[in-house]
Amino acid sequence: MAEREVSVRTASGGEAGRVALADDVFGIEPNVAVLHQVVTAQLAARRAGTHSTKTRAEVRGGGKKPYKQKGTGNARHGSTRAPQFSGGGVALGPRPRSYRQRTPKKMVRLALRSALSDRAAEGRVVVVDGWDFETPSTKRALEAVRALGLDGSVLVVVDRKDEAVIKSFRNLAELQLILTSELNAYDVLCNRWIVFTRSTLPGATADAGDGEADTVTELEGVTRADDSDASATEAPDSESTEVEA
Repeated sequence: MAEREVSVRTASGGEAGRVALADDVFGIEPNVAVLHQVVTAQLAARRAGTHSTKTRAEVRGGGKKPYKQKGTGNARHGSTRAPQFSGGGVALGPRPRSYRQRTPKKMVRLALRSALSDRAAEGRVVVVDGWDFETPSTKRALEAVRALGLDGSVLVVVDRKDEAVIKSFRNLAELQLILTSELNAYDVLCNRWIVFTRSTLPGATADAGDGEADTVTELEGVTRADDSDASATEAPDSESTEVEA
C-alpha cells in the first residue's frame, strides 16, 4: 500500500510542509461489521436504563375483591390491580437495566482505525501545524476554520493542556472538540472533517521541510475510544473493556 501523505496547514490556511499518515491507522480497509458492532454498543451504553413500571404487587389499592367469586357471570377476580384492569399493574413492563455491551479492546481499536481510514480515503483528514492561540478567541477560531476551507461538521482533536484552543472553538456551531484520549469511531463517523495538529496526529512521521523527520504521538484513544462524552470509564480486565458513550 502506498504511503498516504497530506499537507500540513497553518491556522491561516498556508502550507507548512507535509506529513505521512501511518498505514496501520489511516490506511487499512475499513471493517464495516466491526464498526457497526462497536458503534451500536457505544450508543447502547448511552441509554440511562432508568425506565420502570409497577407490577400488580407495587401499585396502590386493590385490597378488596371486586365482586363475589360466583354468580355474576363474570370471570373470577381477586383484585382490581391486575394488569387487565384500568389502574392496574403492568405485565412484563420495562424495568431498570443496563444496556452496556462488553466489546473487546481489539475491536474498539479496529473500529477507530477503520473510521479514520475511511475519512483519510475521502481526503477529509486535515493536519494543522499549530493553533497558536495565546488567549481564547472565538473570532480567530472561526477565521481559522474558514481559512482551512472546512464546511459542514468538523471534529477537532485537541490536547488536554490546550486550554486556549478549547475555549476558542467550543462555541462554534457544527464543530466538536475531542481529546486525544477520547477519540472514538462514532464521533469520527459523525463528522465530515477530522482536524489534527502535529502533536495530536496519531502514529505518523512528519517532514517539516528541513530534511529531519519528527515522530508524532501514538494513537492514544484506541484503548479508551469508548469515552466520547468525556466520561470516566474503568477497564475491568486486560482482555476486554466496556464501550461507553
